Amino acid sequence: MSGPDSTAASAPRPTAVAGIFYPAGADELATMVDELLGTARSAFPAPAGPAAVMGAGILVPHAGLVYSGIVAAAGWRALLPSPDPAGRPPTIVLLGTNHGAAWLDGVGAWDGGPWRTPLGEIPIDRELTDAVIALGDPFAADARCHLGEHSLEVQLPFVRRLAPAARIVALAVGTGTGRRGVEAGERLGELLRERRAGGSPILLVASSDMAHYPRAAVCERVTEALLPHILGLAPEALARAEAAATRVEPGVSCGMCGIGPAVLGLAALRAMGARPGVTLASATSADAGGDPRRTVGYLAVAFAA
Repeated sequence: MSGPDSTAASAPRPTAVAGIFYPAGADELATMVDELLGTARSAFPAPAGPAAVMGAGILVPHAGLVYSGIVAAAGWRALLPSPDPAGRPPTIVLLGTNHGAAWLDGVGAWDGGPWRTPLGEIPIDRELTDAVIALGDPFAADARCHLGEHSLEVQLPFVRRLAPAARIVALAVGTGTGRRGVEAGERLGELLRERRAGGSPILLVASSDMAHYPRAAVCERVTEALLPHILGLAPEALARAEAAATRVEPGVSCGMCGIGPAVLGLAALRAMGARPGVTLASATSADAGGDPRRTVGYLAVAFAA
């Protein structure tokens, strides 16, 4: 991967979308997140069985919390909190969408300091971050690609409220949807499987919204078409189905704006030995009061270990 030099190791990652995608004030944000978690409990009852226990990972959306927050909350509450028997805080490996780093041709790892949020800083798991970078191409240190990106930042209020001691590994995905992305996911998943087998409480989170910007009925149809491949941990089939939806469905500019992290994430979860997914929540921006003629889809899925 070619691109700008990485940031200094001690430099924190400042907030980029506070006051835009979520409230900038700590009290207002905490109240909003707690209300979303509470509403999600009644709107989307948690599944019983294996998916209700500490899992391998989740797929969650990343739009402004006023729109996608309830679906994201349904995902996060299924994953966290999950106490570790030894009392160790979890490490959350976050796979983000690349919305604006044109130079990114691979997986860019944040190797700087903690991520700032209105609710406090979230530290980096530096040792695991270094191990991911050491996997080699397409993994590389590239902090700058994270500076204006919102797809991981909007997840962090949930982390702070549900697992305030958690550390993160922040990865921006720009590998595309072909074999390169699948193989990168497999290698990442093998690393995470080994660490989990050794007792490390590690969780994987892929950040993606669904279809942009068709009518609500079309948006829901695209989610229904892609969902079996997501639940079935089938990244290759998902990539084909997403491309087909983008070609044939009216008004669809993409079937998943985070198709890259979804493909890589499903391959990683498969390599980690995750079980097939369970749907936790699904909605569109129209459900949150948006224009039903121009919508974005949201989906939350959990994968048990």
